[in-house]
Amino acid sequence: MRSSRWLLALLLAGAAVPALAAPDSCERVRSDIQQKIINNGVAESAFSLDIVPNDQADQSGAQVVGHCANDTFKIIYTRSDNTPSSDAQ
Repeated sequence: MRSSRWLLALLLAGAAVPALAAPDSCERVRSDIQQKIINNGVAESAFSLDIVPNDQADQSGAQVVGHCANDTFKIIYTRSDNTPSSDAQ
């Protein structure tokens, strides 16, 4: 009986580790997406990427470009308006 309690305690402790690592994994995914956008010719100052909980992703009005932490967070892309327009005369 005691060994089963220890086994249960170890399993519960092991299950908590991924939950604690979620913010780090989200930052890594966000960084990868940011680099891909920059490599496509978009200036770093021309957009923002934010990590938000799933229930807030639809409220932002921005485009969802990724997810992380077992799909509990979304990474949303917002284009800034402070870039010069190419059709300005």
